[in-house]
Amino acid sequence: MATSALMAAHLPLVSSGRLPLQQRAAYVSRINCNAQGQSPQPSQTPSPTPKVSTKFSDVLAFSGPAPERINGRLAMIGFVAALAAELARGDDVVAQLANGGLPWFVVSTVVLSIASLVPLFKGVTVQSKSDGIMTSDAEMWNGRFAMLGLVALVFTEYLKGGALV
Repeated sequence: MATSALMAAHLPLVSSGRLPLQQRAAYVSRINCNAQGQSPQPSQTPSPTPKVSTKFSDVLAFSGPAPERINGRLAMIGFVAALAAELARGDDVVAQLANGGLPWFVVSTVVLSIASLVPLFKGVTVQSKSDGIMTSDAEMWNGRFAMLGLVALVFTEYLKGGALV
């Protein structure tokens, strides 16, 4: 009785053509299964996880998982470090690099790039590690804003002729 009410309530949605053909077929088969007095069986096989390529050329491809993430992570650290050094010493970004900051920049770039690439070459995706507030999308957007902030900081200091603070 409850099954026929469920089927009657949802049948106009299915027959009206508002669902795509594949979803409609799956929906009708689920209703038929319930109508025969059987409870729907969860699939016994887990859904296959998509294969992640660990080839060097795929990981570092223009649309691959590494370039924007690494640049975003470097920009986040660089933006905070540039502002902190500017507040502490009063130097603009160019002066910071000229006064001994270039080796720090190179070392941090190499270390963070390697640390970001190792999990990707092992086949671990960023999305599999994202949870709660710390999602992969949030990291991507924070990195993009940090890239823009770093460029804006350097451009503002150039126009001003010195440090921002």
